[in-house]
Amino acid sequence: MNKIFILSIITVVLYTGCSTRGVTTYDSSYNVGNHPSSKKYSSPTMRPYTVHGVRYYPTVVQVGETFNGIASWYGPNFHGKFTSNGEKYNMYDLTAAHKTLPMNTILKVTNRRNGKSVIVRVNDRGPFVNNRIIDLSKAAAQHIGMIGTGTSPVHLEVIGFATHNHIPSKQQLQKLPKKYIQQGGFALQIASFSRFEGASTIQKKYDGIDGYKTVIKDVTNNAGRIYKVWLTGFKSEKEARDYKARGKFKYAFIVRED
Repeated sequence: MNKIFILSIITVVLYTGCSTRGVTTYDSSYNVGNHPSSKKYSSPTMRPYTVHGVRYYPTVVQVGETFNGIASWYGPNFHGKFTSNGEKYNMYDLTAAHKTLPMNTILKVTNRRNGKSVIVRVNDRGPFVNNRIIDLSKAAAQHIGMIGTGTSPVHLEVIGFATHNHIPSKQQLQKLPKKYIQQGGFALQIASFSRFEGASTIQKKYDGIDGYKTVIKDVTNNAGRIYKVWLTGFKSEKEARDYKARGKFKYAFIVRED
């Protein structure tokens, strides 16, 4: 490898802010590195997703929780492209990508090297590198003085949750919930049978699909004995509704688990 080629690689890395990006939350038909068209884009949810063979589980957090790790930033190469929540990335906005925090989580990010802080809103997934905790927009990185270094150790503090695509004022944050509310106990009924054999066949066929588990519910009502097949493992009603909307089970409907 000659010196000119090595210099070209270094230049590219610095220009992109040392950020290693993976795919955002797309349909499984997308390959790594692709960006969605308006027809195929699927808005993000709290459901688990897989990137580069690693399974990520979006989590529930509350105001006051803190995290430490390495931050990177992303800029011109992604400006104007879709983020995981359906917005177009604007490198001049104070936003960030995180692998598991709920979308619209508001974070105070402090550069542990110089003590500078910035408030950002999570609107994307990433960075998909083991030693990095957050990907900042170019503007956010500038605020805390890490453009030149590309990465920096940071301290993250959850300070609120936005209801719209903007960072709330301090007064608005005081009125918003202190915890990301996510109800559990929802499932999808994907089939029902009068004979156990039919339910068993469907249960075995779809058990484990997209990380969810199938169970059979033995129910007796006025119509007699019915075997219902439920797809379970959703962490919220929203997650169940979003999965239903993907259309894998044409006649599925949401039920409340016992």
